[in-house]
Amino acid sequence: MTELADSLRREVERYPEGRKLPSSRALMERHQVSPVTVSRAIAVLVAEGLVVSRPGAGVFRAAAFAAAPAVPAAPAGRPGDLSWQEIALSADSGPRDLLAAPVFATLRVPPPDVIDLNSGYPHASMLPERLLAAVLGRAGRRPGAWDRPPTDGLTELRGWFARDIGGHAGPIGAGDVLITSGGQGGLTVAMRSLAAPGSPVLVESPTYSGILAVIRAAGLRPVPVPVDADGVRTDLLADAFAATRARVFVCQPLFQNPTGAVLSPERRAEVLRIARAAGAFVVEDDFARLLVHADAPALPRPLAADDQDGVVVHLRSLTKAASPNLRVGALTARGPALARLRATQVVDSFFVPRPLQEATLELVADPAWARHLRTLGAELRDRRTAAVAALHRELPGLLTTHRPGGYHLWLRLPDGTDDSALAAAARRAGVQITPGRPYHAAEPPAPHLRLSYAAAESPAQVVDGIHRLRTAYENTAP
Repeated sequence: MTELADSLRREVERYPEGRKLPSSRALMERHQVSPVTVSRAIAVLVAEGLVVSRPGAGVFRAAAFAAAPAVPAAPAGRPGDLSWQEIALSADSGPRDLLAAPVFATLRVPPPDVIDLNSGYPHASMLPERLLAAVLGRAGRRPGAWDRPPTDGLTELRGWFARDIGGHAGPIGAGDVLITSGGQGGLTVAMRSLAAPGSPVLVESPTYSGILAVIRAAGLRPVPVPVDADGVRTDLLADAFAATRARVFVCQPLFQNPTGAVLSPERRAEVLRIARAAGAFVVEDDFARLLVHADAPALPRPLAADDQDGVVVHLRSLTKAASPNLRVGALTARGPALARLRATQVVDSFFVPRPLQEATLELVADPAWARHLRTLGAELRDRRTAAVAALHRELPGLLTTHRPGGYHLWLRLPDGTDDSALAAAARRAGVQITPGRPYHAAEPPAPHLRLSYAAAESPAQVVDGIHRLRTAYENTAP
């Protein structure tokens, strides 16, 4: 797109004012590009004021182009002195790039020749792009779609989340829901609302690196509580509350990231009992509920659906199942905690844009949404099946347990393995994976890798990526 925009920019300079540019079809044929590329290049020129687009007539050189003042060249001489910023920023808690490094790594898009077994977002071929385009179009035409929304979110959308989380007769109502800017935005609001700066926050160990980043960026101290195949160790959770007097515990009871563990029925009740006794909140990050595989058993209810006392602050997002760009989620809380969440969000961002909320309402009400979720579950199942078989064949012994849900596998490496060096070697071999170290709040007990199969284009690409990983593993094994 950039090359086409540059070419058109040079071409426009030779046109008289008001001269019509070639048609989109002519530009597609001349430059051998898609209609989307032409449309985006034209949009760049329109934004720069070089051309004007007249629907039904075409695209013309803008009259103001010739009179536009030239952009002055950068002054010659020495580069600016930015060293003063080191002092200005020194009062902060530390370099933010270090906090954000694991998040940047998760969001990094690899080059085309590198297989992505790192990202938590499903491959574009698995997402409902046509459905999203349709609902966005319908949402934009809704009466009042461009008016300012209520700060808590549209009542209808809050009601849908309440029913989806707690059931039709559950303890959650629309008044208990706050619409947020995706899951990460909801986590940020929760951490800044529920814990005082400098205080401890209990987290599963290992846990999603984005949770640790949010906690540390809020000036809080993450305290790890170990996880096993049945979820968080509740005996150690009680000890951690007693030792730290923490007032917040952040957990992912369903398909935990990165281990894939599902909190057992016995421990579900224990988590709520222990937190209630400690006078603490449980922040339930229910990120993977829409990523259940086609062969998974019935899912357990959210913790929030069994909570009558306002212990659980529940977080749900549609982003992973719909699109990285549909950043709409919900925080559920009751009592004064909701007022805290609301106050933090309104100061930070006012509200989630209404067109996105309207589009989300259109999305979840469309029959194609349920069909998409079934298709997504089948696609994830097929990729997981291919990944598990390939791991047992190529790297036997690294995968211990897995559950039919989520999008990742947690690999236990031999003692002495440098997981960061292995991840770097894997990238050189043409596959992007995630070292396990950033998923621990303290020193990790053993080296691990997280392997995500959702971002791969096909099951065959998953298999190819694991074969490349084996090559890197053999070159770096202790």
